[in-house]
Amino acid sequence: MRKVLMAVLCLVFAAGIVAADTVTLVKFDKDKKEVTVKDEKDKESTYKLTDKTKFSAKQKGEVKDLSYDDAAKRLGSDKAAGKAKLDITIDKDTITEVKFAGGKGKN
Repeated sequence: MRKVLMAVLCLVFAAGIVAADTVTLVKFDKDKKEVTVKDEKDKESTYKLTDKTKFSAKQKGEVKDLSYDDAAKRLGSDKAAGKAKLDITIDKDTITEVKFAGGKGKN
């Protein structure tokens, strides 16, 4: 019984380390690979992108994987700042996954 309880507690703790959140893009620094976002409480946070960060977008009802270059175009767009909604998964100060909200998308 103790082993099962410890396993459950470890699982809950591990799940708490990685958090997912829907945020609004504030700015993107392509050179530093940093994204500044604002959560629903208007708190701004800056996170780093890595080579392991996964990008995807919902287009015409389908979820498509994006390359870093395609994601950087979307994040760096003048229209995106302050408006683009992103679902991000973070681990400490690093974004592990970015999901762009649906739209007409040309990629």
